Amino acid sequence: MGTTSISPQLHSPADQRAARARFRAALDAERQSAVLYRALADGAEGERRQILLELAAIEDRHAAHWEHKLTELGESVPQPGRVGPRVRVLSWLARRYSVDLALPFVERAERADSGLYLGDPDAAPGMAADERSHARVLTRLREDGAASAGPQGEAGGRGILRRERWHRSDRSGALRAGVFGVNDGLVSNGSLVLGFAGSGAAPATVLFAGVAGLLAGAFSMAAGEYISMRSQRESYERELSQEAAELQEDPEAEAEELALIYRAKGLSAEEAQQVAATIMKNPDSALETMAREELGLDPDELGSPWAAALSSLLAFALGAVVVILPYLFGGGGAALATAVGLTGLALFTVGGALGLVNGRPVLRSGFRQLLVGGGAALLVFVFGHVIGAGGLH
Repeated sequence: MGTTSISPQLHSPADQRAARARFRAALDAERQSAVLYRALADGAEGERRQILLELAAIEDRHAAHWEHKLTELGESVPQPGRVGPRVRVLSWLARRYSVDLALPFVERAERADSGLYLGDPDAAPGMAADERSHARVLTRLREDGAASAGPQGEAGGRGILRRERWHRSDRSGALRAGVFGVNDGLVSNGSLVLGFAGSGAAPATVLFAGVAGLLAGAFSMAAGEYISMRSQRESYERELSQEAAELQEDPEAEAEELALIYRAKGLSAEEAQQVAATIMKNPDSALETMAREELGLDPDELGSPWAAALSSLLAFALGAVVVILPYLFGGGGAALATAVGLTGLALFTVGGALGLVNGRPVLRSGFRQLLVGGGAALLVFVFGHVIGAGGLH
């Protein structure tokens, strides 16, 4: 935990002063983290206590590194300062009530600092991996603590239910994205077409507006999804590359971190070390395992930008085409009434599908979606009618 940045070139007195201040700040942050982990360990028992103490020892090693960096600059190493208010509060919560009460806050801070020391030439090998893995170790400890609460039957039943709900949600990710894409096409293009229809525009004009809205929205969604997925994939690939470099540079430290993660999952220290040692014998297996356990990534499922863009385009177009179908075959009041009916039915269906995905009542979700999407379309229709009545069409 703590803050640091890429080292400046120490060619001037100003650069050296900045480096000293940065090293001191990093040293204090690591010391504070070590104090916090030991305080959490005081409120824990058994294997959880031992894991927290080992996390504190890792922070001590990090602190010793920054002490050495200060010494290299000719600086005296400052004595440990006062414990900060955050550490005092979390320590009190762990000792007075339960370590499980403090863990979520510590985990959140570790996740915020998970990119710490990446690319920092002043950091020791393995420090970046240490910081990334701490958050995952804490996640395991928190989940194990939640699952172990209550009677054995309750722990098993509720723990399994929690995990099963998570898996169902995870598997439905593509479906959820598709449903939302259809909904976006329905609401945006439905409002656009009904706005033109409300203005009294000719059927050909309404049809052209609907087709233009469909194409513009679909391509915009596809482009946005492609850029987003491409950026995410490049970020994941960079993390994997960094992990591969760290495995090559300091395999012992990576094996230690992997063993710590498995201990947080419930294995004994000896079993965790044996599993980690076995995995580390194969570089490819080691990288895949560290990606899954430390980074939370599946190297085989980083996502395809083109597939994401195409699915987003098709989903939006599927929703957007509904409202223009009647204008392909006619115009006037009949086409308008049919467009309103089809759009309303589609909105209700999409809302019901969202409710099904989210585990909510289907009818209630369907009517809510109809009310929200239909309300938006109605407002635009009225707006178009007012403009049309003013002779602007």
